[in-house]
Formats: sequence, structure tokens, C-alpha cells
Amino acid sequence: MYYTYLIKSQNNKWFYIGSTKDLKQRFGNHNDGMVKSTKHYAPFILIYYEAYFNYTLARKREIELKTKGQQKEILFKRLGLM
Repeated sequence: MYYTYLIKSQNNKWFYIGSTKDLKQRFGNHNDGMVKSTKHYAPFILIYYEAYFNYTLARKREIELKTKGQQKEILFKRLGLM
């Protein structure tokens, strides 16, 4: 399985959207400061994830959430983050 996920910094209101094959390991990497783009915002909580059968679909959804503001807004509203 492949995953598109949303994490939130526990220190402030900073969110990160990503995709991965191993969600547990990747989440641990974020919290351990091993991801360059998120290391200054750790620790994190996992807010949401979606599972896909292949990497292409997971990555496509990640890009959709990052570039199409309306899709991100819909997700955030559904999760009660807005």
C-alpha cells in the first residue's frame, strides 16, 4: 500500500502533506528530524491519511492537495481544521 498523509506540528499550526510507501517509518522520520523540510517543526501528530494501491495514485493525490487550493480546503473543512 501507498499513502498520502497530513501531519500537523504540535508546536504551531503548521501542516505538511506528503506521500510514502511506509507510513509508520515516514512518520517516525518526521518526528526524529530526519526530513529536511519538516525538521524545524517537530514533533508532529498524524491528522489524516489515504491508502492507495500504487505510488502513482498516492503521489497524484499529494500533488493535487498541494497545488489545488480548493481540494485542500475541502479536506481541511471535512476534518474540522478550518
